[in-house]
Amino acid sequence: MTVQIISLTGDALESAIDDLARLRIDVFRAYPYLYDGDPAYERDYLKAYGTSGRAIIVGAYDEGRLVGAATAAPLEEHAAEFGSPFKARSIDFEAVLYCGESVLLPQYRGQGIGHAFFDAREAYGCALGRRISAFCAVERGADHPARPADYRPHDIFWGKRGYLRQPDMVAEFVWKDLGETEETRKPMVFWMKEL
Repeated sequence: MTVQIISLTGDALESAIDDLARLRIDVFRAYPYLYDGDPAYERDYLKAYGTSGRAIIVGAYDEGRLVGAATAAPLEEHAAEFGSPFKARSIDFEAVLYCGESVLLPQYRGQGIGHAFFDAREAYGCALGRRISAFCAVERGADHPARPADYRPHDIFWGKRGYLRQPDMVAEFVWKDLGETEETRKPMVFWMKEL
């Protein structure tokens, strides 16, 4: 497998939005997100990256096919739910690069692509003059019925990258889990790193 890591901004970023939407739906179906994806919602959600002017998609391509991607943009360009925990801590939004999704098809994991995603986003954040890199991740109980027996959370990987879990910084987001009929609120806990 030969995977190319390519950073996309501007028009190049917009050309990857539909592929990123499909990838998000595919990857986030798995635990812990269990996301019952909706293409219309995805297009609307990802539209913010296309209109940002300062967003980035770091794409992993195998023979021209997007097999993984990670996104980032200035915190102030994200939904209010993302900013509320920072406001509560009096953290200047303009100091923060918000790292959105990081999605990678299972057969490409364990090859250093996740590190490449973080390296590219952190370098981009520094180029924008950001001092903090942050993201949030869903938290499910250890006894969740859909949790696979062999599930390994990414906490160790994130910790090795220098990110610290911020248990008092929690946002709630709504989506429909697989097999459910209605959307429910999910806690998303933030992780941060000084750049």
